[in-house]
Amino acid sequence: MSDGALEGLTVLDLSHYVAGAYCGKLLAAFGAEVIKVEPPDVGDGARRIGPFPDDLPDPEASALYLYLNTGKKGLTLDLWSDDGAAVLKELAGHADVLVENFAPGVMESLGLDYPALSAINPRLVMASISNFGQSGPYRDYRADTMVEMALSGQMYVNGDPEREPLSSMGYQPAYQAALYAYSGIVAALLARERDGRGQHVDISIQESMASEHQFTLNRFTASGGIRMRAGNRYGSVHPTTIYPCKATNGKAKNGKKGLVSLGISDPGQYVLFLELLDMAELADDPRFANPQACAQNYVEFDELVRPWFMEHTAEEIVHALQDNRIPAAFVNDVSEVLDDPQYASRGFWKEIDHPVAGTRRYASLPYHVSEASPTYERANLLGEHTDEVLAGKLGYDDKRLAQLRDGGVI
Repeated sequence: MSDGALEGLTVLDLSHYVAGAYCGKLLAAFGAEVIKVEPPDVGDGARRIGPFPDDLPDPEASALYLYLNTGKKGLTLDLWSDDGAAVLKELAGHADVLVENFAPGVMESLGLDYPALSAINPRLVMASISNFGQSGPYRDYRADTMVEMALSGQMYVNGDPEREPLSSMGYQPAYQAALYAYSGIVAALLARERDGRGQHVDISIQESMASEHQFTLNRFTASGGIRMRAGNRYGSVHPTTIYPCKATNGKAKNGKKGLVSLGISDPGQYVLFLELLDMAELADDPRFANPQACAQNYVEFDELVRPWFMEHTAEEIVHALQDNRIPAAFVNDVSEVLDDPQYASRGFWKEIDHPVAGTRRYASLPYHVSEASPTYERANLLGEHTDEVLAGKLGYDDKRLAQLRDGGVI
């Protein structure tokens, strides 16, 4: 098997929680040696977020931490102590990349900002992920998923038009920023090959989310139109929505009811769809002549077609439509995602064993690289590789390691 695409690179991952950690996970998957730097004793805050196996909290078995930190080495280091900061500077002298997602100003207060570290290692690429970037009037604002979704404009277009806007669940903004950080790091590494020097990559989570819905921003800049919320519909064409359908063998699929999702915008697909429903005559009605007209009269349209859906199961509907090249899909819950044959055929789910959490199934990366495929190894235990890293990278002997440990630095 070929070496990973990033084999030979050393990455210092100073991140906590999601954004920086996921970026480091991607780098590790492609062969970089990623050293996860955590505070002694307590570790990354993600270790305290469940779920946990058997609902028993354990910092070594957090599902969130285990997913975000696969393939990394674990180093404990108190960056807030003078000795800890000094050790980090030594490590930075041997590193190619440093990833951090502290609030702006924290790294500077520790004497570990980019000017300080690049003076030690001019080839260092440093990525800083923060809510609003390292500059601007919002730089020091606090934020979470709700705030990022609201300020990016994404929240405004989600939800029912008669209700308040809706946010997404989970840590989606942080994951998106991690992807941009990863691509920015790779770009900086390529530039380093050309110029011989590293650079600072400044990633804003707010900007990451705003860049993801250019279809609404472009619409406004081109025409002045502001896209409004449309619930489960696309808005300008129909049927692009979710319909309830007959449960399978009396057993509900996809929640309390059977559900299918449709995405029909092409006029030819629309006509074929009506033919499959044995309702081709609807196209002769000006209200339903095409997907655009249908969108203006979706309430009446849905009343006419809903009985057909309730007479057929999700399997019957999806397969019939897809066999005719019409976009349709099951609305999978999580258990159905895990059992979906498409994921299985591509080996998307990976089973990874961990000495505390046991064997669990994890999502892999959504791309296959023919000559340098990603690898998947378990997450590190807290401080698991501290002695190995400091002895191997910096030549620390047992006496030096003992001094640092006795002083609470590692």
